[in-house]
Amino acid sequence: MIEVNRKGEVWVFAEQHYGQLEDTPVELMSKARHLADSLGVKLAAAVLGSDVKELAGRLIHYGADKVYLAEHELLEHYQTNSYAKVMYDLIHKHKPQIVLYGATIAGRDLAPRIASAAKAGLTADCTDLQIGNHKTSKDGKVHKNLLFQIRPAFGGNIIATIINLDRWPQMATVREGVMPAPEPDAKRKGEIITETVSLAQTNLPLEILAEHKRPKKINLKAARIIVAGGAGVGSKDNFKLIWDLANCLGGAPAATRAAVDLGFIDHDHQVGQTGTTVRPSLYIAVGISGAIQHQAGMSQSQKIVAVNNDPEAPIFNIAHYKIIGDLNEVVPRMIKSIKTVSRE
Repeated sequence: MIEVNRKGEVWVFAEQHYGQLEDTPVELMSKARHLADSLGVKLAAAVLGSDVKELAGRLIHYGADKVYLAEHELLEHYQTNSYAKVMYDLIHKHKPQIVLYGATIAGRDLAPRIASAAKAGLTADCTDLQIGNHKTSKDGKVHKNLLFQIRPAFGGNIIATIINLDRWPQMATVREGVMPAPEPDAKRKGEIITETVSLAQTNLPLEILAEHKRPKKINLKAARIIVAGGAGVGSKDNFKLIWDLANCLGGAPAATRAAVDLGFIDHDHQVGQTGTTVRPSLYIAVGISGAIQHQAGMSQSQKIVAVNNDPEAPIFNIAHYKIIGDLNEVVPRMIKSIKTVSRE
C-alpha cells in the first residue's frame, strides 16, 4: 500500500484594513491552530500592508508560531493584483500545505486569483475543516493528512466534504462567524519573519481616489440575545413585534432571507447562509420555518426558542424550547410577561 503524506505549515491570511485585523482571520486562528497541531506542523499567519508590524505580535498572541510580515507602501490599500502577487510569492517560497482565507469581500476576491496562479484547488465558504485520510480506489494510494473542506451544497440541502489529492497547497475560504475566536495569550512567543517585497507601480493598475465604507447598522455577532423573524411574521408592520420583543430583552432584531427579501427589515439584520452567522446565548425564532440555509447561520446558538403555528416546522428539530401557536398571540404575551418580571 502506497502512502502519501505531505509536510508544510498551516497558514492563515491575516486580512487587515488600515491597521485593524478583520474578525474572520482571528476566528480562523483557533481552527488553524487545531489543524496544525493535528498535523504536527507550525501555524503561521501572513500579514500584508504598510506599517502593520504591530499586528504580527497580536497574531502570535492568537496562536501563530510564525508570522510572515510583508510591508510595502504599495500594500497600504487592498488591490487584487498587488496582494495576489505578494501572497503567491510567499506561498511559492515557503510552500505551506494549507492556506486559509476568510470568506470576506477581499478573501473571496484574493483566494481564487492565488489558486489560479498556483494551479491549486480552492473550496469556498467552508463551515468546518478537519484533517483525515483518503484511500483512492483506482491505485490504492492512501493520502494521509488531507484537509477535509466541509461546506453546504445544492442550496444548503446537503453538506459536502471536498478533498484535494493532487494540487497543493490546499486552500479554502471560511465563512464569517462559524468558528469561535481564540482568547489571546499575551505571554505566547513566536517568530516574526520580515519578507522582502518586490512591487512596482505597474502592479497596481488602478488608482484609489477615495474609499467609502458604510458601517453596519447592527453587529449581530456581538449580540447575546437575538430575536429573529421570518416570512411567517406576515408584514413589515407586524415585524414591529420582533423589534418590541428584542427591545424588552435587551437583544438584537434579526431576520431570515425571506423576511429581508419581502422588505420587512434590511440586509444588515439577515442571519443564515447568505447573511451573518451567529452563536448567541439565546436565539428566539418567530415565524421561521427553519430552512437549512437559515439553520446554517444560527444552529450553534446556546439556547433556541421557536415560535411557530406549524408543529412540523423544521425549526423545531433544533429548538430547545418549542412554542406552537399564533405568533400574534404568543409574542405579545411574552412581552407582557417579561415586562412584568422586570418590574418586580
